[in-house]
Amino acid sequence: MSKFETIRGQRATGQLALDIERDALAPSILFSGPACSGKGATAIELARILSCESGAADANCACPSCARYKFLSSPDLLALGAKPFSAEIAASAAAFRQDTAKAPLFVRALKKLLLRFAAVLWEDEPKFAKLSDMVTDLEASSKEIMELAGQDSKKIEKRTAAILKDAVKLESEGITDAVSIGQIRRAAAWAHFAPNGRRKFLLIENADRMQEGARNSLLKLLEEPPPSVYIVLATEHEQALLPTILSRLRPYRFNKRQSEVEASIIAEVFGDKSAGKDIGAYLDSFLSVSMESLRPLAAFFAASAAMNAVVRLNRPALSQPAELVALGRYTAPMAENAGLGRPVLNRQVVIGKILAGAENFEIRGLFQRFLRELLTIAGESFKVGGGSPAYLDLWRRTVSTAGVSVGAYNQKPSAALDRLGAELSRGMAELL
Repeated sequence: MSKFETIRGQRATGQLALDIERDALAPSILFSGPACSGKGATAIELARILSCESGAADANCACPSCARYKFLSSPDLLALGAKPFSAEIAASAAAFRQDTAKAPLFVRALKKLLLRFAAVLWEDEPKFAKLSDMVTDLEASSKEIMELAGQDSKKIEKRTAAILKDAVKLESEGITDAVSIGQIRRAAAWAHFAPNGRRKFLLIENADRMQEGARNSLLKLLEEPPPSVYIVLATEHEQALLPTILSRLRPYRFNKRQSEVEASIIAEVFGDKSAGKDIGAYLDSFLSVSMESLRPLAAFFAASAAMNAVVRLNRPALSQPAELVALGRYTAPMAENAGLGRPVLNRQVVIGKILAGAENFEIRGLFQRFLRELLTIAGESFKVGGGSPAYLDLWRRTVSTAGVSVGAYNQKPSAALDRLGAELSRGMAELL
């Protein structure tokens, strides 16, 4: 069997296999490419192959090291960085309910989240005291899944629902968008200890999302990496990494796979032959809040912000700025057609409707997607109505601040929305 046979539709795996064969693999590696293109799975498979105790390293190897990597329980693997864990866990839970032979898939999806809560990454973090019970419970649940396979369907349904709820809560409360300097420093210290097996592997996903201090700390590690450690950075935005970091990484490019390949992966991995042909959309379809529902919610927020700006300006209807008129006309019908009603001045009412529609943004990453919809809508209305570039710049700045407040500093979405609504209304009124 060939190496990386479990990774479909990526030429990068062929180059990786060749570099391994020639003993030319760099100690620090960059996987860049779109979401759901197999970057993280390839990194873990690379770690398994290089750690294999039998030397064969094929997909069915049953050596102790390969077994640990298949269930993501190797002490030589450390993973950092945010990604949409809940969507994959939900899809894997659904596959398990349909076919209990998919238990390992469900366990592995949970473990991808739990890897971010390795004790070494949270040493002396006050926040971990609050999270540790949730982590312990989910670790126990991941072991229970294999035993659930022989239970009746009602018990499986009940337990998988409870496990998914716990996973969503842990991700929401424990994962931030940006990797902190503390985690990079702890990961660097971990890297300098001798491995339990042949090698250690540090995986940083969405590596472009780092605090500035974390980038500098990572650069020091890349400049003098320990000889027994491989470091893999994965990103959708290679250009967002520091040039000094990029210069120390061997790049491998991942591409958007053909729809037929994506469909075959969904069928093979999740056992669903009737699904669409996009892995990301497939995973998202298992979330309790659909991505499609975010657009009308964003439209309602934008329409209400525009109404507040109009009231602030206190001008006759015919002399209202073209940007505000276009924004209101573009967004208000969207919100009404979705059953959200007309825009309102009371910001707390607006926020209440949005939180209800998005289930309080408990699914991590949902708030960032909501913000992206806001920017998209603002840009679309701008194309319709025209206006000053400063108008779009106001939206970009304020929305970006809201994203950082929630993603990096764990501000509650309700507070971020309140501030965003106030800044947009005031800013549009002053600008226009």
